[in-house]
Amino acid sequence: MSTDKAAHVGSNHDETIPSHDKQDTALHTEALSHEAKHASDSEHTMTLMKAIKLYPKAIGWSVLLSSTLIMEGYDLALLGSLYASPEFNKKYGVYNEAKEKWAVSAAWQSGLSNGARAGEIFGLLIAGWVSDRYGYKMTTIGSLVLMICFIFVLFFAPNIKVLVVGEILCGMPWGAFQSVTPAYASEVAPTVLRPYLTTFINMCWVIGQFFAAAVNRGSVHRADQWAYRIPFAVQWVWPLPILAGLIWAPEFPWWHVRHGNRAAAKKSLMRLTSRNEPNFNPDETIALIEHTNEIEKAMSEGVTYRDCFKGIDLRRTEIVVGIWLVQTLGGQNLMGYFAYFM
Repeated sequence: MSTDKAAHVGSNHDETIPSHDKQDTALHTEALSHEAKHASDSEHTMTLMKAIKLYPKAIGWSVLLSSTLIMEGYDLALLGSLYASPEFNKKYGVYNEAKEKWAVSAAWQSGLSNGARAGEIFGLLIAGWVSDRYGYKMTTIGSLVLMICFIFVLFFAPNIKVLVVGEILCGMPWGAFQSVTPAYASEVAPTVLRPYLTTFINMCWVIGQFFAAAVNRGSVHRADQWAYRIPFAVQWVWPLPILAGLIWAPEFPWWHVRHGNRAAAKKSLMRLTSRNEPNFNPDETIALIEHTNEIEKAMSEGVTYRDCFKGIDLRRTEIVVGIWLVQTLGGQNLMGYFAYFM
């Protein structure tokens, strides 16, 4: 009798454990939702000036990371300009007896330009997996190190075939930069700052094109190999200082939350914000990130890439693709050939 009673009591005790666990989980979820809502309301009512005062470090790190795209904008305009350089054509082109001058053939011009784009596609595809596994900071640092190495291929290329290989190799880190910079800019800062930080990314391409025009203008009239080696060597100017700065940059909190490291996420958030704002509650912001992450995980269950082309998601895909196509349709890829056709 006593044994049956003890077993019955033990059974009841075992049954109550899941109930308590469920209750604790529900309370935790409710508290998390409350903190997340408060953080969301604060973020959406935050003014621009308040955001600048609260997130000055996040702005600085985002600007530094986005500066990696200056190199891509530089090369985008540089190649087309080099096709008009007599020394570049003499080194990598063939002699045209009809026109009595050296020139890089149209086929090799396409190979050089499209080689970089092929490398970018590969970099874009692999950067998503690498950044999710190792973090956006380490992905960028690794890409910068590769960039420094690959520039040697361009600088010392003995013939146009090696030059094409160099463009393909350089395209891979450029593709990684395109993938990482928008994600970092949009996730380290509040909503009110995101339009400005993401717009700065496009500005970096333009800055690079200006640099390419200036460097080519200063070296095109040289009558030696440095007419084309100097423009290639200038590409080493960007990776080194950016790399030195990014070593001290924090990984953004979202990545830590997605990997279940709340303490590291909070520490990262504190490094992105100013400590002169007493009303700022980092725990609420982390709660918002956790809550959003849980929603994203729930929405992505059972979802495949095929769903991007169904229903309302098809419309979203069309909008995104259309926006990116506008940049090419605007003629930015032709601007670098201006010097050649002139």
